[in-house]
Amino acid sequence: MDKKWFAYGGIAASVVLIGFGIGSIFIGVQGFNQVRDEIAIQKITAGDDAAEITNGRLQPGQAITTGAEARAFADIMEFHTLNLTKGKRYSEMGRFLTPDGKDTSDEALAAKTEDGRPVANGLRDTWVTETALTTALNTSYFAERVAYFSIVMGVALLLTGIGFLVLTLGGALGAVAVAKREKALKTASAAT
Repeated sequence: MDKKWFAYGGIAASVVLIGFGIGSIFIGVQGFNQVRDEIAIQKITAGDDAAEITNGRLQPGQAITTGAEARAFADIMEFHTLNLTKGKRYSEMGRFLTPDGKDTSDEALAAKTEDGRPVANGLRDTWVTETALTTALNTSYFAERVAYFSIVMGVALLLTGIGFLVLTLGGALGAVAVAKREKALKTASAAT
């Protein structure tokens, strides 16, 4: 097989790597910006106790605009929900409330509404809301990290593609120079 086909294959592989690198960087930057834009649209602001709860990661009145800040705000929400439920999580609470205000999952022990249905445990419903909101906040943190990874991988692919292209062209150009020298030597030998 002719060596020029290896050179063409090397050039093609380099171009593909460079293309994937550029695409990955573009997608990563686009994703990063979209995450930050979507967080900013929500107009979330840290409360008065933010610095205390987050060990200074957030300050009172601070607008939440990044994935890391969204994650810290999710910690604040969890802290407040645990305070509200006296340290109980969703799975540790009963579905209903008894007449004396305690939680139970036994429908027979539950207080009843005027139409005879058991009274739902509203604090348990608070956990459902908290979980939905903190999941969204934590997902934005994860999405921002994936965007960073995409950018880093794009740079790695781009540099690898450029490196392979330099090596391929250097080898191909070197082969051309060697072939010219050999031809010149043969011509010189034939002349003498």
